[in-house]
Amino acid sequence: MTRELIIDLATAKLSGETAEIMRRYNDVFQRHDTSALNDLVAQDCVIENTTPAPDGARRAGKAACVELWSAIATGPGTRFDIEETFVAGDRATIRWRYWMADGHSVRGVNLMRVADGRIVEAMGYVKG
Repeated sequence: MTRELIIDLATAKLSGETAEIMRRYNDVFQRHDTSALNDLVAQDCVIENTTPAPDGARRAGKAACVELWSAIATGPGTRFDIEETFVAGDRATIRWRYWMADGHSVRGVNLMRVADGRIVEAMGYVKG
């Protein structure tokens, strides 16, 4: 039996670009260094945050998105454990565990979309 492996080079290239943007985005939270956010976030970026339940707050525009992510990334005594990042074309899924300063944690995912080399959409969901 013969198996076919079809590789769409355009999609592979886009996936590689998206993966690099996600690596840089995840580094912001791993290093607590927000300096890269300005270059990563599009002017028309939209975030649907994990809180407040059940739907989360919506942030629209580069300034609002950078402000929210900067606050999360620099929270004293907090950290993100990145469990997995999966990329397909212009989309990425990031599975993470967020540790709060009090030692409690929450697990969740971000569904991300990239266009023209910048993050244009992020939807966050938590377990529980």
